[in-house]
Parts: sequence; C-alpha cells; structure tokens
Amino acid sequence: MTKNIAVIGTGIMAAGIAAGFIAQSIPVVILGRSKDKADACLDKAIALANKIGMVGKNAQKDSAAIQAEQSTSVLEDWSNWDQCQWVIETIAENLELKQNVFQYLDQVVPDNIPIGSNSSGFPISKIAEGLKTANRMMGAHYFMPAEVVPLVEIVMGQKSDLAYAQQACELYRSIDKKPVLVKKDIPGFLANRIQHALMREALSLVQEGIATPADIDDAVRYSFGFRYAAVGPMTQKEISGWDGMANAAREIYPSLSNITTLSAKVEQLMSEGKTGMKAGEGFRKWTPEEIAQVSDSYSRRLKAAFDVLNIE
Repeated sequence: MTKNIAVIGTGIMAAGIAAGFIAQSIPVVILGRSKDKADACLDKAIALANKIGMVGKNAQKDSAAIQAEQSTSVLEDWSNWDQCQWVIETIAENLELKQNVFQYLDQVVPDNIPIGSNSSGFPISKIAEGLKTANRMMGAHYFMPAEVVPLVEIVMGQKSDLAYAQQACELYRSIDKKPVLVKKDIPGFLANRIQHALMREALSLVQEGIATPADIDDAVRYSFGFRYAAVGPMTQKEISGWDGMANAAREIYPSLSNITTLSAKVEQLMSEGKTGMKAGEGFRKWTPEEIAQVSDSYSRRLKAAFDVLNIE
C-alpha cells in the first residue's frame, strides 16, 4: 500500500502541491486549522489534478474513487503519522507560526519520516532551530502554479542530513517533478537568487528611463528567455563558448546595478497601492478582461513550455 503525503495548510500552494501527488496516484492527507478548509482544499486539489491529467492507477478511476483515497483532518486531530512517507508544510509566511508547527511535528511525526517546508523566504535552519529531529527537516520550495511548474528546491539546513534530502529528491523525481539540491541554506535559495538578480537589473533599466517594462518583457522572452526552455544558462554558454561570455562580461559587469535596496519605482508603486493585476494597476492599468486574457494565455504558454522541457 502506498503511503500518504501529508500536506499541512489549505491555501493555493497546498492545493497545487497536493494535486501533483494525486495526479500520480499517491494519496494525500490535507491537514488544516479546520475540517471545512481542509475539505475545500482537497476539492480544489482534485480539480487541479484532473486539469493537469491523471496518470498511473488514477487515470482509470472516476473522481469519486479518487476522492475516496484522499483524506482531510484538523492538524492536531491527525495521528496516523506512521502512514506517511513525506510531510510538507505550506502555511502562511510567518516565522513564528512555522516554528510552532515544526515544534509540534518534531514531537508527533516518527523521526524516520522527512519533513519539508515550502517557505520561500525563511531558512529551514531558523524554522527548525533547537528541534531534536532537525536532521530530517529541509526546505521544499515550490513555484506557482505548483501543480504545473516542475521545479522543487530541496534546501539543506545546518543540521539537515543529506540522506533525507536525497530521499526527498527521489520522491519528486518519481512524480515527474524536477528537484534541485541546494546544499546551503542561503537567502533566496537558488532560483529566486537568479530571478532577483535579473529583476534588479530590469527595474534599474526602467528607473533610468532606458527601457519600458513592455520592452524588457520582450527582450527577455524573445532572446535568452526563449532559449532557456531548451537549455539552462550554464549549458547555453557551454554551447556558445565561455570566451565570448567573458569578453562581454568585462565590458558589462562594471555598469550593472548593484543596489541593495528596493527600486524607487517599485517603492512608489507600493505606496500608491499599485501592486499589479490584483489591484487593477502596477506599471500599467489592467481591466478585468485583460487580466482574464493574460492569465489564460500564461497558463497555455506554461503548458507549451512544459511540453518543450519534456522533449528528449
């Protein structure tokens, strides 16, 4: 019998994470602050799993049969921890709340079962600080939408045992995710450090009036961003040659932005409540029709990019 995945939390990320396992015929238990929220999260997870496509045993089952294999509970009421193979926390980005949950898990989850946190900002070393089984705790950072984006960063803290981190990586490979092992618990882990380096320069170019946000989007999408769906930046330079990159770097590096504070343009937008689509305006205004159209296009393009990644 396949052991459960315990997903702690009932938000968007919890549903997407659960969907990835459900679609691959691995049962989940969703644990929340209330049974109603956990039930609603499970319904959404199954809908997302159907959207991305069921595989394995679940491909031949109807929704009622799939639903029957999953379960939900209030976190403190759950006791079948020995039936789990992986526990992942997805609650709100609040360090104290996460520490409290991990302190509880440290006491109730058998110490041979690995535990992950989907935190995008807090180091697992802080979340698991002072806990007796911190050796089996690690970061397990997904990217939205979690049911579609393949990457999961497995981040080792100061006390994380490599064997548990490798076990988590193997689990994610088994459900067609793409785990990367981050061997040191640094701010931003791996992908976000690279992403924020790009964003710092992009925002600097906007701040200086050198390019518009739309032109920056096009410059990335139709040049190196387009290539990165085929190969990553390191392999791309292996193809084109490090000598060419080095010559360009000597010219470009001295002029790159190295600010250590948020862009003044973004600070201004934030102060005016212009936080993007959810507010109806960011660098530009968004109508409900435009938001729906861009969101739909984004989903379809992600699916197409995912298909490209699977080409051997």
